[in-house]
Amino acid sequence: MSAWYPHTQAWRKSSFSGQNGSSECCLVAFAAEEVLVRDSKVAQGPVLRLPRAAWRDALATLVRPPEPAGG
Repeated sequence: MSAWYPHTQAWRKSSFSGQNGSSECCLVAFAAEEVLVRDSKVAQGPVLRLPRAAWRDALATLVRPPEPAGG
């Protein structure tokens, strides 16, 4: 098995990152069985590794309109 190096992944930056003068953003990379997330300003820093299903669920939560209270 070959070694895995997060810094060799093809990282993608959101098209919404850095708007309104903000320098805050995260980068995302897609590996074989998981999605990797890291701070754009710390290239060699820690990487959050999520199973693809967890990433899908997180995105669905962000784009889904909230359910009405009580019903």
